[in-house]
Amino acid sequence: MKHLINTKDLSIDEVISLFKRAKELKNSTTDQNRLKDKLIITIFFENSTRTRSSFEIAAKRLSANVVSLDVSKSSAKKGETLFDTAANLDAMEPNAIVVRHKNAGVPKILSNYVNCPILNGGDGAHAHPTQALLDLFTIKEHFKDVRGKKIAIVGDIKNSRVANSNIELLTRFGLEVILVSPIHFMPKLNNFKKTHNIKEIIDEVDIIMSLRTQTERHKNLIYASLKDYANDFCITKDLIKNRDILILHPGPVHRNIDIDDEVLRDPRCKVLQQVKNGVFVRMAILEYLINQNGKNSK
Repeated sequence: MKHLINTKDLSIDEVISLFKRAKELKNSTTDQNRLKDKLIITIFFENSTRTRSSFEIAAKRLSANVVSLDVSKSSAKKGETLFDTAANLDAMEPNAIVVRHKNAGVPKILSNYVNCPILNGGDGAHAHPTQALLDLFTIKEHFKDVRGKKIAIVGDIKNSRVANSNIELLTRFGLEVILVSPIHFMPKLNNFKKTHNIKEIIDEVDIIMSLRTQTERHKNLIYASLKDYANDFCITKDLIKNRDILILHPGPVHRNIDIDDEVLRDPRCKVLQQVKNGVFVRMAILEYLINQNGKNSK
């Protein structure tokens, strides 16, 4: 059974094939019925707007049936175990399940108890594979050849599942990752250039990926005010000036904390393009995994 729990679940060739299909879907003007009569369940134990809606729109554009389970009213709130949740979901005979959970490892656990692909919509601070895929797709769309490009990942890297997935995927595709964060948010990763001062590396990077400060994952208060953090790490027009640089953010953006209003309006900022591309990348992923499952079951 093929799942997408983290970016390592896909080979480079598979990613390239998915991007080719995503580009076809993006350029298509006809209806897509490749998943007609298929059932996709989304179950998000953690709040989400972009990822959940992106997956559901992707599924519906492929003519799939989508059932979104309301976790606030689910049996999980009544003490049901993950194993029972998995068994009950599987009994509905879905063709794919998209899950997000605040705890790392939950999608992997569920994948052991269902007979359909599990797609990880984000688990704790562990992984967010489809976000990394759409980020790379957006970068490749802009640069074409990404090998040797330098990307600064800026912000709360230690607590970011987006950062984890991007670091793994982007380095495999030949990008050089530079980590930029306050000392408290810097992960213990070797073999990466690190700095606490974004101005030190601004002239050498081709891409900046700003991250949201994951305050909900902090055990202790790090900054008295997010404005203090913004003084050092907000992406401003004064910082990027007229440089030929790409600005990304997985969303939601803390305006004037992560990226200032002026940069968000700048054509070099591709935040909305990431959202748009996310639908097509997720369409390609759903189609691929469900079709793979069909082949494996024959």
